[in-house]
Amino acid sequence: MQKQDKTFIYLDHNATTPIDPAAVEVMTRCIRDEFGNPSSAYPLGLRAKEIVDTARQYVASLIGCKRSEVVFTSGGSESNNMALKGLIDLREPSKYHIITSAVEHPSVLNPSLYLMELGVGVTILPVDCYGRVSPDDVEKAITPETCLVSIMLANNETGTLNPVKEISRITRRYNIPFHTDAAQAIGKIAVNVKELGVDLLSIAGHKLYGPKGVGALFIREGLTLTPLIHGAGQEFGKRAGTENVILTAGLGAACGVAKQRLQQDIAAIKALRDRLQELLFKDIKGIILNGHPEERLPNTLNISVPNIEGAMILEGLPSLAASTGAACHDRSVRLSHVLSAMNVPPEAGMGALRLSLGRGNDMHQIDEVAKLLINRVKEIRGS
Repeated sequence: MQKQDKTFIYLDHNATTPIDPAAVEVMTRCIRDEFGNPSSAYPLGLRAKEIVDTARQYVASLIGCKRSEVVFTSGGSESNNMALKGLIDLREPSKYHIITSAVEHPSVLNPSLYLMELGVGVTILPVDCYGRVSPDDVEKAITPETCLVSIMLANNETGTLNPVKEISRITRRYNIPFHTDAAQAIGKIAVNVKELGVDLLSIAGHKLYGPKGVGALFIREGLTLTPLIHGAGQEFGKRAGTENVILTAGLGAACGVAKQRLQQDIAAIKALRDRLQELLFKDIKGIILNGHPEERLPNTLNISVPNIEGAMILEGLPSLAASTGAACHDRSVRLSHVLSAMNVPPEAGMGALRLSLGRGNDMHQIDEVAKLLINRVKEIRGS
């Protein structure tokens, strides 16, 4: 991964990541040379099919599943929608019930609310002060109509990790399919679908140094979903449409790189994150950590400076790219639904900053960011 421009420090890797050079290389080759349709039987089409199959194997290898259990999509949002809607017969919505949580990404919460409007039973579970779902709450919410439990693996705002393994033991006992949105976790921590015990898992390419506009859904063998997109028989008949060879190849390459360097990335980025946290907590009075102190992504630091809006802090730091909340609704000035569900007081939540690190960051940048943030807070408080 190339180093970033020295005049600009990017700490918003939970919003999106730069594309890894390996992904750029394979995508460039596909743009230049491989325009074939993977469904065509002649050599040009067969080469395209081989590229897609190779990418599928890279994804499967990263998450520990069979190649046939990976369905390519347009991104994490489509994967989540496919998982939530695919197990429900909307001709008889009242016969179905799903369980999710109050801190899910909008691509899970909004489809859940849509299904609720159509007559599907929906339970939205609360979380604790760290943003974690209680497995006991999941079990208590189960009804005879429950057809799906959907709990995210890692929260996009706080980085908090949910007890997915413990929840999956419950869903298996009741024979209920379990979906997890792993868009923020893939490439940042080790993820294995068998160890997690999940039946469905969503991936977004641009969160792990792949291109935007492509993702994947792991569908456990034997589980049948109604397609969101009906048409021809691409993607094992589960997602119609001519395959996007270019973006799929980029996602596959990014997954291959992620598997190779996962452990070194975890160690290096966590060390940077911990250094940044130490410096900020040392010199900013009253600073608050949002999310779990241990059970969180190694790259994510979500903090609040009470009584100062996060946007005001960042407005005075044009050389720093960071977020005041979830990237999809970052421009909103209201308290994020995640912090609200965690019962973070508004005077603290409005001062939230999400600093999410990645491969391009180094210790010099971290020291510089700490200095910038500390001086900016002092400036605001002084004025």
